Amino acid sequence: MAIKKPNKLPQAAALKQILKRCSSLGKKHGFDEDGLPVDVPKGHFVVYVGQNRSRYIVPISFLTHPEFQCLLRQAEEEFGFDHEMGLTIPCEEVVFRSLTSMLR
Repeated sequence: MAIKKPNKLPQAAALKQILKRCSSLGKKHGFDEDGLPVDVPKGHFVVYVGQNRSRYIVPISFLTHPEFQCLLRQAEEEFGFDHEMGLTIPCEEVVFRSLTSMLR
């Protein structure tokens, strides 16, 4: 019996779906014609963290780190990704800042 190597395509597809939902929040004040926030540099996305839902701009490269992927799974379990609030990470801000400082 051969052991099958896990397929990474579903994970990559899920990450693309997350980014698409993050960027498709609508054309509101502060958004360009594509629905992207004007203050977010290319190659970055916005997440909201903590009880106060503080806004953080993080590089897309974080999506490849297992620690950040764990936060995304927690976000999906707690909030789902189909809502108007943006991508919300369910952890304390101090924990999030500590994690992201290690990933940089």
